[in-house]
Amino acid sequence: MNLKELHQLGVKLGMKADLRGEAKVKKLLARKNKMYNDLPKSKQEKFDKTFLTNPYPDSLILNDTGKALKKIFVGIDIDVGDLLLARDLGADTVISHHPHGKGLLYLDSVMELQVDVLAHYGVPINIAQSLLKPRMSEVARSVRSRNMHRVADAAKLLNLNFVCLHTVCDNLVARYLYDLVEKNKKKLEYVSDVLELFAAVPEYRIGEDEYGFKLQLFAGSKQNYCGRVALTEITGGTEGSEKIYQYCAMAGIGTIVGMHMSEKHRDAAQAANVNSIIAEHMPSDSVGVNLFLDEVKKADKKLEIIPASGLIYYSRLKNKK
Repeated sequence: MNLKELHQLGVKLGMKADLRGEAKVKKLLARKNKMYNDLPKSKQEKFDKTFLTNPYPDSLILNDTGKALKKIFVGIDIDVGDLLLARDLGADTVISHHPHGKGLLYLDSVMELQVDVLAHYGVPINIAQSLLKPRMSEVARSVRSRNMHRVADAAKLLNLNFVCLHTVCDNLVARYLYDLVEKNKKKLEYVSDVLELFAAVPEYRIGEDEYGFKLQLFAGSKQNYCGRVALTEITGGTEGSEKIYQYCAMAGIGTIVGMHMSEKHRDAAQAANVNSIIAEHMPSDSVGVNLFLDEVKKADKKLEIIPASGLIYYSRLKNKK
């Protein structure tokens, strides 16, 4: 397997797992291509063609050495020190879950995914879109001050393959948890039932037992009825608008699940009487990355995986019952 094949596999899996549905994602890509084709040639030259084939521009190849993949160093967050460690351990490839370079620059664009996910749960799509736009602009401005290419530049100097797979893996964990909730929804009456269901997921169990992570109830009570459980804050770039919770409540959502939550979002959820479960960041990201790595191992059984930098590694291939 080479780096392009690994990235293509990631995009394919991300599209298949996308909560909007693969058909909707392909429709959006077709729309982007039409927009591109309708541009004059002078503007086509400046158009970032990443958007034409990859619906997740925060999931990009940042350095391709051309070398075949043999040993992959994988982390949730990667910095220059991690790259040096990867090199010392004999890795030829580094995967970062969180984005770098242009992947970070385009973080705001993948937030559009949240609009359709909220609409799926009954929030009027025009309201979801209107509330999300200011937040997307805020995220776009916030990343501009960062030295976003620093780690990718180091990967080039160290001659390491380097790729970030953000929304790709977030889609995988979102779909996994969505299917888990749907399969067990008749058993979910109270918030405590949802917490117990998620606690059985290997990464959350290991995260608590070995690392001290624990599922957190940020808003509401374990004794509350859970109502409809929505995976609105697992994928879609980063945290959306705090104004959305009142509309979630009106749409019949009783409990939302996310990876992290700011204080102002927590306050808004409480004010809207929406329960909020935070499935902590590192275990949640690890679920998505692990699901991807299992598919990589299926494609190339000889590959060696070095889990690092926050990844709680668990292979469902090795632990099949």
